[in-house]
Amino acid sequence: MTLLLLEALGALLLLIFIVWWTMFSGRPKGELPADAEADKERAQRAASDTPDATGAPPQDPPAPGR
Repeated sequence: MTLLLLEALGALLLLIFIVWWTMFSGRPKGELPADAEADKERAQRAASDTPDATGAPPQDPPAPGR
């Protein structure tokens, strides 16, 4: 019975370690501040709203069945 409890504890510790590793191993200084993330999202949104290299506005795809 003790061996089962030790194995369960080991599995739990391994799970906690994996979750910790995946959450905090990304950026060297941790997460970006909220205002930096908002600026990045605004820049991406603005870049996707610009017309293509020809200067023409984006066109809707044709309706299905035509």
